[in-house]
Parts: sequence; structure tokens; C-alpha cells
Amino acid sequence: MSLPRPLPTGEVFVEGLKLHTIMGNPKAFLTIHRQEAGYRPVHDRIHDFGEVEQTLNEKDRRTQASRCMDCGVPFCHWACPLGNKAPEWNDALYKGDWELAYRLLNDTNDFPEFTGRICPALCEKACVLNLTEHEPTTNRENEAAITEHAYQENYVRVNIPERNGKKVAVVGCGPSGLVAATRLNQMGYTITVFDKNENPGGLLRYGIPNFKLNKAIIDRRIDILKQEGIEFRFGETIDATKLPEGFDAYVIATGTPVARDLKIPGRELKGVYFALEMLSQQNRILDGAEFTRDELVTAKGKNVLVIGGGDTGSDCIGTAHRQGCKSVTQIEIMPKPPVGPEDPNNPWPNWPRTLKTTSSHEEGCERRWNINSLRFLGKDGKLTGVEVQEIAWKPNPEGGRPIMEPAGKPEVIKAEIVLLAMGFLKPEQPKFADNVFVAGDAANGASLVVRAMASGKATAKKVDEYLKHK
Repeated sequence: MSLPRPLPTGEVFVEGLKLHTIMGNPKAFLTIHRQEAGYRPVHDRIHDFGEVEQTLNEKDRRTQASRCMDCGVPFCHWACPLGNKAPEWNDALYKGDWELAYRLLNDTNDFPEFTGRICPALCEKACVLNLTEHEPTTNRENEAAITEHAYQENYVRVNIPERNGKKVAVVGCGPSGLVAATRLNQMGYTITVFDKNENPGGLLRYGIPNFKLNKAIIDRRIDILKQEGIEFRFGETIDATKLPEGFDAYVIATGTPVARDLKIPGRELKGVYFALEMLSQQNRILDGAEFTRDELVTAKGKNVLVIGGGDTGSDCIGTAHRQGCKSVTQIEIMPKPPVGPEDPNNPWPNWPRTLKTTSSHEEGCERRWNINSLRFLGKDGKLTGVEVQEIAWKPNPEGGRPIMEPAGKPEVIKAEIVLLAMGFLKPEQPKFADNVFVAGDAANGASLVVRAMASGKATAKKVDEYLKHK
């Protein structure tokens, strides 16, 4: 939805709601510092899987929203894959108009309750206030607060659209599939969502730990989508080459199911797992599933080695602590990122590729970089450690990827469980008919949830344009 032209009074109206176009407190950033809600104390949070992030009271949250300045060129718009208009809804929040704030937020973001918890906040890194003082607006936390307030005050309402007689199948119930299904449903299409898992959410449910995203948050939204007419069919694996009949168009949103493996000697030892084997199982256990002793992937009482320095590896660290591990070490084959808010090779307003310390790292973890894994070691078929070696990256005289060279003697890291968190392979899709559209990670490879959601939006638009001409 495009906002109408401003009226002479400096006000516009959005679906009957008044929006002030002039920031209510354009100089607040000069006197008010960034204040984050922070996390629950470590000694408290590592004993459960409840969400670690806290929230500010209403007064402080509105004060933080006032820091969004009238910057003229809002780079946050540019940085956000969804095109969220942070200045507009921050202004509404500051003025206490929570409903308008939610309407403006929900106009571009179908599920702000998800991104408000797990998005890395690309918009904040591109904020003008991040350029000099490195105190950007608290957009992500504001987003979560706005959405929770919206649910409490019944601003999130069921909207049943008028049907246009055409049917669309969505294969995959992760972020991109849910967004595509939601958008197409509101356009009037009859939507059926298929998913191989027993519950909705995809990566949101089975990849992201509960301490970052409580699964009741997913179920709450799914209940609304069901009331709006979307049919969900779980436990059904759909062959992409044999799509179900009876639909006018299809959206393939199956994500990136194949994790990158580490095929070194000893890979067959018991105790070497893909990260998602642990993360998805733990989430299923919290949802009531039961596993035999031989099936359990647990860090309880064990020395844990996480191979991979990204967010998935961080999630493994936090999960290992809650399972009662003895120790956690995380290694990464690439060099240590720059420390501090600025990346000289990737300057503002681009996303800075700097060292990230998560809530899980704060709970205890030895982190090492430039470490190559040579072989898994074991006894009686069970993992006992990993032989590793420090390496250095040298420029390639022929250009391209730098050359890896040994820089230290091989050593052994003691470990009874290894979690491979090295990313995912980009899926290869067959050649589809003209009425089949691929969205999210299934199309682009593993990326951020917010980018998958943006792809779902774009795909819904393509499907609509296609069917309107059929």
C-alpha cells in the first residue's frame, strides 16, 4: 500500500487512521541514548528454554521510539528486505498511537512478531544514528513491542477475503511459504499449504531454539491464518516433479534441506551430528515428542565442539548449555572478523561484517578462528576428540579464493559430541512449468529469515500477475 500525499496540515490518513508526517520529537536523539531491554541473567536463563530477551516498559519503549530522527533520507527503508518504514511507525509509537504503528508495520511485514525476535536488524546498521555515534534506533525491539501490544489490544484481526475462484498450492510452511500463502489468500485465492513436518513454521519451528522464538508465537499466528481460510496439510511430502493436481498455480518454498557436510576421516563415529539434528530434536522434545536413548542427540555431561561460526552454531551453544554440557568450544575456518562496530572493508550503510557476540556466547564458550578440522578421533566407535590445525589465508596469485596454508602444529580438541554448523547447500530445482514459482531459500539458498519473507512477498505478486492473465 502506498501512502497518500500529505495534506496541508502535515497529516495523512491510512485506512482511516491519522498519520503525522512530521516527527513529533525530531531532536530526541541528541539527548536520549539508545537503551536495549537486554537479556535475562545467565544464571537464570540457562536452566530453561524460555525466551532470553526482556522488554522495556511502555514509557521507555516510547522514549526509544522518539530517537528516530527526521533524517531526510531513511536508509533503514533501503536496508530492510521487506521495505519496513521504521520512521513512520516509530513516530506513531512515540505518540502513543499503537494501532497506527501496527498498521504501518504490518503493511510491509506480515509477521512482525517473528522478525521482532530473530531479525539481525539490517535497518539498525543502516540507521543514520549508527554512522557516527553507533547508537541506532531500537527498531527490532520496537517492532516486537508494537506487535505484542497489537495482540493484547485486538488490533490483529481476522480478515476473510472474497474468493476469486482460483486455487494455489504452497509447498513448504516456513517463512517464505507462510508469507506467500498469507498474501495470496488476502488477494482472494484459495490456498492449501503442504508441509512434510508435523507442525507449521519450517526453520522457525525446527531450526530456531525456543529461547529465541517461543513456538506459541507461531501457533498464535497460524490460528489466525486458518480462520482466514488457509488450509494446512501437515505430514505430507510433496514430490516437486509430481505436484498435486487441481491447482491453478504452485509455490515451492521447501527451504534448503541439505546441510554442508565435513567429510574427513572418522565422520562415521557416533557423536558427530549436523546442527539441525540436535536443534530440531530439542524443539520437538519441548513440544512433547519422545525419543529413545539411542536416538537422543544430547550434550548432557559432554564436551561439545561446534564447527561453524554463524548463527546456527550460536544456537547450538545455547542449546548445549541448557542440556547440561560440560564445556563448549566453537571453531571457524575463516579469520576472526573485525572487533567493534565498524568494518573498514564494508562501511556504513552496508551491513558490517564484524564480530558478533550472541546471548549464547555470553553463557560460556571458547571461540577460535582460522582452525581447520583434520579428522575425528574415537574409541569403540564413539567420538573422543577432533584433530585440528591452525591455518593462515594467503592471497591467491591467480586471483579468486585465498589459499589455505598450515600455520601451526596439529592438536586435539577433546569432544564427545560435534555439531556441524557450516551452512547449507543451495538446492537444485527441476525445470518447472510456467505456473510453478520458487520462493525463499529454495530459490536463493540459505539466507536470513527476513530475506526469505521478502522473497515470499515477491513470489505472491508474481503468482497474482500470472493468474490475472490466465
